[in-house]
Amino acid sequence: MSFQSLHSVDEQAAVVLNSRRTSALARVDRAPFSLFHVKVWLVAGVGFFTDAYDIFTISLAAKMLGYIYDKNNQLEPGVDFGLKIASPVGNLIGQVLFGWLADRVGRKRMYGIELMIIVTSTFAQAIAGDSPTVHIVGVITLWRFIMGVGIGGDYPLSAVITSEFASTRSRGRLMTAVFASQGWGYLASTIVALITITAFENAIVRDSPTTFDHLDFCWRILIGAGCVPGVVALYFRLTIPETPRFTMDIERNVKQACRNIETVLSANGVAPGVWRVDPEASTERTDAPRADIRDFKRYFGQWKNARILFGTAYSWFALDIAFYGLGLNSSKIFDAKILSALGLGSNVGTGTPRDVFNELHDTTVCTLILIGSGLMPGYLASFLFIDSWGRKPIQLMGFTVLSVLFLIMGFGFQELTRSDTTVKLLMFLYCLANFFQNFGPNVTTFIIPGEIFPTRYRATAHGLSAACGKLGAIVAQVIFFRAGNSIQTILEIFGFVMLSGAASTLLLPETRGRSLEELSDENQKGFIRGTVSPETS
Repeated sequence: MSFQSLHSVDEQAAVVLNSRRTSALARVDRAPFSLFHVKVWLVAGVGFFTDAYDIFTISLAAKMLGYIYDKNNQLEPGVDFGLKIASPVGNLIGQVLFGWLADRVGRKRMYGIELMIIVTSTFAQAIAGDSPTVHIVGVITLWRFIMGVGIGGDYPLSAVITSEFASTRSRGRLMTAVFASQGWGYLASTIVALITITAFENAIVRDSPTTFDHLDFCWRILIGAGCVPGVVALYFRLTIPETPRFTMDIERNVKQACRNIETVLSANGVAPGVWRVDPEASTERTDAPRADIRDFKRYFGQWKNARILFGTAYSWFALDIAFYGLGLNSSKIFDAKILSALGLGSNVGTGTPRDVFNELHDTTVCTLILIGSGLMPGYLASFLFIDSWGRKPIQLMGFTVLSVLFLIMGFGFQELTRSDTTVKLLMFLYCLANFFQNFGPNVTTFIIPGEIFPTRYRATAHGLSAACGKLGAIVAQVIFFRAGNSIQTILEIFGFVMLSGAASTLLLPETRGRSLEELSDENQKGFIRGTVSPETS
């Protein structure tokens, strides 16, 4: 057979394979919402539930640890800083590492490994002990770093698995539902804290002011309970199928991907398709773009693609400065004056067991008010409007409103804390800011990088964007540390940071109503160039 004939045959094979790939992906994009999508939501969502529970418990646990293990009844600033920064540092590493691995070896192969890390390290924190050579806070800090690596891995894995299984018209809501599980985890951690503290009330108020033995039970129960949802979800994480887009575009096995789509859709009551997969399906590989250093430089070397990566990374960085800066330091923000103005204040600061209990109890109640009035309604609003308004308008609106609110609270802080009435106004503005964090960039910075990049770089780019977010969380703790906990200064800084987040949003395109392949900025008609032999694949 002549070279020209071989070339013609290869072109025909490419046309057939491209057509089959397009048809298969169209079935996924047009699939009606089904029980399988519910399963994806539950399996991915429980990870974010666990993540948020484990992350935000440290705000109250750190205060308890200070009473138990520090003679001044509070952790030294440097120790508190290290304890709270350990998890975001681990997040950063886990997001980059697991994002890259998800694109290299598969979403399914890595899914569940990060949850094992989270469960193991969380349990280790709960049973950590003190010794003459190693302080317990140092042990907990180490385990929180390891836990952070696992939590970081959950971000790119859950995002790309959800987006690659979702249909185009409901992708935004499904990804929002997964990420909103973070809010339920934060709520659960606060409820568990309140129940635990209340259950030990009588024992705490009888404790010695120099030991607070029963607070030791409280923080261990509070942190240890974070293992439960992770253990429950582990089996389902390990048994979820590989996404058809990974099989098709990274493993380059179109026929096997078609078979997987057939199985998934048929299992949900959707009529089976007409594909007939031959026995050689598992050995045939297509000639399609592959992820390597040269291809990475080629793709992201184009400004139109590089600016999107910069936009997703910086907007997440800006958002997490405020989100984690305030979330990890809520017990510092709700001081005695604010608690008193809200009718929750007690004579805190004397160090007596009764006052210690009142302070912990009232701080927890105040956090519940914040979650119920701002955080959860914000997630709900995003869920309702994400697929009608679009991602970019919601993110731009959120950053803009947050900038205004933080600047008002920062520059007006002295006036807003002058009386009980003005403190209530400050709290209202704070709750409003929490609402627009979640009806805004906290949701969209998770969704957009899970949609906008090609399959072969989707998890990697999402991981890089999320890692920049955790860099923002680290910067936030540095700001708290260097500003000497001056809430006024911190709020002013956050206001200007939110303004820069709005500017970075302008670099991003709208992703609503478009397939993942449309968004990848590549020619899909000739995406597959032919086939390759197993020896060269």
